[in-house]
Amino acid sequence: MTDQILQTLTAVLVSILFCLLYFAGTNFLIDKIIDLPIANKNKLERIRSGVRPWLFLAPAFLLLGTYLLYPLLETFRLSFYDSTGDVFVGWANYKWVLEDQNFLITIRNNFLWLLVVPACATALGLIVAVLADRVWWGGFAKSMVFMPMAISFVGASVIWKFVYDFQGPQADQIGILNAMVMGLGLSPQAWVTLPFWNNFFLMAILIWIQTGFAMVILSAALRGVPTETIEAARIDGASEMQIFFEIMVPQVMSTVLVVWTTITITVLKVFDIVMAMTGGQWDTSVLANLMYDWMFRGGGDYGRSSTLAMILMFAVVPVMAFNIRRFRTEEAQR
Repeated sequence: MTDQILQTLTAVLVSILFCLLYFAGTNFLIDKIIDLPIANKNKLERIRSGVRPWLFLAPAFLLLGTYLLYPLLETFRLSFYDSTGDVFVGWANYKWVLEDQNFLITIRNNFLWLLVVPACATALGLIVAVLADRVWWGGFAKSMVFMPMAISFVGASVIWKFVYDFQGPQADQIGILNAMVMGLGLSPQAWVTLPFWNNFFLMAILIWIQTGFAMVILSAALRGVPTETIEAARIDGASEMQIFFEIMVPQVMSTVLVVWTTITITVLKVFDIVMAMTGGQWDTSVLANLMYDWMFRGGGDYGRSSTLAMILMFAVVPVMAFNIRRFRTEEAQR
């Protein structure tokens, strides 16, 4: 443990030292190299100012090209090759995807995740953000709701394993959900093995985590709603439900969409929860799990795993493009 802490601290210090040296070194080089015999000092400074940002951005572009752009292009290339990555097979992998039963199940599961998780997490976050500001202990409530955000997906899955735990029909149950079910006089269940419904039990974990994120962002947006408008509505006889749906929600709708799309991107990439809870068994696999299975289980298949990775990327890009477009539209309106 001590060695790991020392290694982490060393890595942080080395990174900071490298950044400082790079910053100082590039400034020194710019001043020395770009020292043209120009009478107009302002023009010389403009040249230096034009070069300096590109030098500072160079490490980021290098890292993005090495760890993002190159893997993306290589994955796209491999999606047209066989399992070894040596023989060109054209569109065969994409045709296989459309016919594979496991892929169709994962697409159904991904669609369910996209339909349920962003909507529920955003709605719950908005409700908590509104209600917490109406009670004196609202700050504590927000802290409790936000706390799961500090837990990794795997850690959250371990916690919820105990919630859904099933010890057998005749054994004493330690799972909270089965304890509640038995308290109602019903039989305990192995919840994560129930076909179709087990997907919703896994979704509850991500909703539990992402509700805190939605609450924080929407709570900040709600503070921007003019209190004068709310007070005027109350004077005019509007109920609290009318104020919420007709004044608050329309005022923060742009933020709601940003939160929804952000959670949607997270849902499209979900992997940890399914892997930790079921390993993709009992028809709970999603795209990321299926891609992992084809690449790292059973010897590895470069072609099909790359195809699944590209499909996952194609699914994420439209959502990201929508988010960026809305952001630019809002910036242009300011």
